[in-house]
Formats: sequence, structure tokens, C-alpha cells
Amino acid sequence: MNGTVQSAAAPKGLRAAVIGVGAMGRHHARLYAEMEGVELVGVADTDPELGAQVARRYNTRGFTDYRVMLDTEKPDIVSLAAPTQSHALIASDLIERGIHVLVEKPIALTVQEGQTLVEQARARRVTLGVGHVERFNPAMTALKERLDRGELGQVFQISVRRVSGFPPRIRDVGVVLDLATHDLDVMCYLSGAKVVRVSAEIACHLDQRHEDMLCGLLRFENDVIGLLHVNWLSPTKIRELMVNGERGMFVVNYLTQDLCFYENGFQDGNWESLQVFRGMAEGRVISYPVGRREPLQVELEAFVRAVLCDEPFMVSGEDGLRALALAQRLLDAGRQNRDMIVEQG
Repeated sequence: MNGTVQSAAAPKGLRAAVIGVGAMGRHHARLYAEMEGVELVGVADTDPELGAQVARRYNTRGFTDYRVMLDTEKPDIVSLAAPTQSHALIASDLIERGIHVLVEKPIALTVQEGQTLVEQARARRVTLGVGHVERFNPAMTALKERLDRGELGQVFQISVRRVSGFPPRIRDVGVVLDLATHDLDVMCYLSGAKVVRVSAEIACHLDQRHEDMLCGLLRFENDVIGLLHVNWLSPTKIRELMVNGERGMFVVNYLTQDLCFYENGFQDGNWESLQVFRGMAEGRVISYPVGRREPLQVELEAFVRAVLCDEPFMVSGEDGLRALALAQRLLDAGRQNRDMIVEQG
């Protein structure tokens, strides 16, 4: 399948390609094909049938060898959605060729590999972005704006539930690298602080090769507490983030893109002996309007804009490396059954 599947359309501007067109990569291809000012010049996948199918659907060329695609089509930008274990090798090749690359999270399989990519991209002056797509969810954008305005007051805790059934698409990593990296990135983004200590409980129930459950705890240098509840063991899909603070609690539903605020109310006790106590009570519940959009589309538009305008991409290689390093510390904490100090970098 190294040849053309179907002739590409006339050039439209920035030339884009996708490496790996499985569960995520095919959506990258779809959105590049629809994007104004971008030409999808090729897709590459080691599965000839899958690659040909996606290429035909989006009127581009299909390849089994990504290097042939790069030599033939010479893209300006590439989305890398191949399995995690291949990220370091392929991304390094792209960077060395001067191609701007958006790597689906995690940035690499190991921290050392990720650090090498970050340094290489910096030296080659290539844009290296990491696909932590939750940053681009409109509900998350609205939450960040409200937190930055101080509407919650002091932030006390950030909690996440990210649970679902077991995904047959995943073969090379467990829930910590595949799922929790999303939330580690978001927690750092919202708190604006570094993590100083982590602890974790992990378990392997359905697949003994990789963990499918994580209960994680993080301590940030500004005293914010992070809680992670992540698994592939649930019969329903939940993607929810809660931020507790002195004025109440924000709740984000990533799936529905809803943002709600549960206001703290204060009330006195009902008996004379309890008058010395004042505590939290239910206040107003406010649902904020959010302009819903596909987060991946927002992400790819931001990446294209960053390349065209020579400006930083919201989720840099350094951000992706930070999330990966925290994920590895959580795995270490779970495997060694002890708290882990996070070295500041």
C-alpha cells in the first residue's frame, strides 16, 4: 500500500499528515480534511486495510511506511497517533526533518524519551505539541477563566473521576499513562503550581500486563490536594472534574461540556448548644452556558495557528513531559507502596 490510494485535492495551504489512523488518528484525519487552509496530504498506518479505508474516506493518499509518506508528500505538520511505544522514534524522525508535530498523549513511553524529544525540538526550532485534548474542552476553558478571575476564591482540592469499560484499542500502556495523564495535565494547569508529593494504589484485574485501576493522591506546593479515581472497570463512562474552594465547588462534565457551580451557603445551628458552629450548607446551583465544540477540532485549529503564526502551542512538549513524569511517579508509588517525592524541575 505504499502507493496512492486516491489522488489528493489541489493544494490549499498548510500540508498535514497523520501517522496512525486508529481510534484517535482517524479523527485527526477527518478534521484536517475539513479544515480551511489545510490540505490533508497523506495518512500512514501499518495496517494496509485500515490506512486505505481512511485515505479513501478523506480523499488523500495512504501509506504503510510513514517515511515514504514524508519523502513523497513533504508535510508541514503531522499528527502522531501511533502506539505510545513508537512515539519517541517517529517523533524524533519528524523533528529531525523539521516537521512540526502534535503527539497524542502521552508524549513518550519514558521520561528520558520525552526529555530527548523536548530538547531536540528546541534545538531544531520545531513546534512540539502534545494532545492533552481536555485542555481544549469548552467547559474547561470556561472553568479556567472563572478560576483566574478568582470566582472560587482559594482552591482547596481538585478531584477527577475518569472511568469506563476496558478499551480493546489499548495494548501497550495501562490507565495511568493512557488516561490519568489527561488529568495530571489539567490539575497542573488549573492549580498553577508544582506537585511536591504523590501516593497511589494501583491494581491489575482484567489484564495482568498493565494496571487497570488507579486511586491517586497529589500534594501541590500551594497546598491544593489532587484526587484521581481512574479505571477501565466500570460499566458506564464518566468524565468529571470537581474543584472545591472557599466559595463552593465547580463541576465539569467533559462528555456533555457542562459547567456548574455549587455555591457555599452558611447557616447557624438550630439549637443553642450548636450556635458556636458555623459550617457549609447548600447554596445556589448555577449552570453556566458553554458554547459546545468538538475539543479535538479546537486543539487542531490551535496547533495549526501556532505553526502559522510562530507562537507557542497551549500544551507544549514540556507540559507533556511534566504529565508523563507525574504519571511515572504515581506508578512508582503504587508499585513500591509508599509516597514519592516529586523533584522540582
